[in-house]
Amino acid sequence: KNLIIEKIKNGEYKENSKIPSEQEFCDMYDISRPTVRQAISELTNSGYLYKEKGKGTFVSKAKIKIDVRNYSGFTDSILACDMPGERNIIHSKKVDNKDNRDLGDVFNINPGKTVEFSKIVFMNMRNNSPIALNISYIPLNLFPTIIEDINANKPAYDILRGKYPLLPAKTSSSLEVIHAGQEESQHLQVQQGQPLICVKNLISSKSGQMVEYVISKYRADKCILYFENAR
Repeated sequence: KNLIIEKIKNGEYKENSKIPSEQEFCDMYDISRPTVRQAISELTNSGYLYKEKGKGTFVSKAKIKIDVRNYSGFTDSILACDMPGERNIIHSKKVDNKDNRDLGDVFNINPGKTVEFSKIVFMNMRNNSPIALNISYIPLNLFPTIIEDINANKPAYDILRGKYPLLPAKTSSSLEVIHAGQEESQHLQVQQGQPLICVKNLISSKSGQMVEYVISKYRADKCILYFENAR
């Protein structure tokens, strides 16, 4: 594993290039086939390599560093984006808290009451490759024309005009590791069950009014969360 990683880091094995076969590694380093197979399997699972059926094993693109000092709950927000219509939007539709029970808990909706939301699904792309799938929920009683406004590519200052008490001002975020389901597999181009970094962002106004709930699912094999601190 370390030999292969070193060759990737020093550029001997370049991005998207094919690495030697299992048998070639056995001959090169005089080691057993199961040892080579296990090393390649572990490097594939951790995102260093990827396999193409019938073609061989190739070097993955380098992971994207996400500096947590530059990441906030506003990073993947629709309301906090200058031009939300320019997001890589897959689709948008109306849903309610009966369709998604989590919304009732997040927005403190009384049992028995129905509240409608816009559900906007969009992608984060880097170098034409998908790295995150995002789902934004915005209460339609606060922003009744949000879907139409985004489809019309209206800038944020138009969407938020006259809604000063609802301007996004505070966020709270949680992070957990989840596994890709069918929807994530389709849009992120990963196998079902592959680990993803899931960040849930609760966005509120200065008065504490919840205005948006964003769920962002990042490819763990493509992203590194980068921390740097000083005392």
